[in-house]
Amino acid sequence: MSLNIAWGITGCGDHLEETVTIMKGLKERYGANIRVYLSVSGEVVVKWYKLWKSLNDNFTVRVEKTPNAPFLVGDLQLGKYDFLLICPSTSNTANKIAQGISDSLLTNAAAQAMKANIPVYIFPADLKPGEVVTTLPGGKKLTLTMREIDIGYVGKLRRMPGLTVLESPEEIEGIVRGYPGEKTG
Repeated sequence: MSLNIAWGITGCGDHLEETVTIMKGLKERYGANIRVYLSVSGEVVVKWYKLWKSLNDNFTVRVEKTPNAPFLVGDLQLGKYDFLLICPSTSNTANKIAQGISDSLLTNAAAQAMKANIPVYIFPADLKPGEVVTTLPGGKKLTLTMREIDIGYVGKLRRMPGLTVLESPEEIEGIVRGYPGEKTG
């Protein structure tokens, strides 16, 4: 049995290239059926990092038009996906989910999946206090200082039933490997 994953990508560039590499590996090693759902900003950032072609060559990619288009919520509720994964997530998306705001494709999908007891996993890039060095397109390094308000919302996410906060994108393979019915790779 192949695992079906609804994979949301927001406008977060941090860990984006690594995420696409992980997605390809999961498809190759485990036969994971991954459908990608990009937020409006996710499409912009994926193109900025020059990953648009790679994503489209390897996966079915859908781009947000409204909170219900494409109708990801319906597919989640019909059981077409084993879980929803949002990786990487901007602080904006993470903060909205933490506050119960569901005014975008991915925040709405997360809210409705949790209501329907469908597991939701999220990797918010703004995870811990301090500085993070990220890589911009072309290889230039950028140091970002995490804001206390964003870290506070991640704490709130950690307390939400049905939602698991990931510490790094590398944790995703363990989730897939441990999922019932999955081959061990």
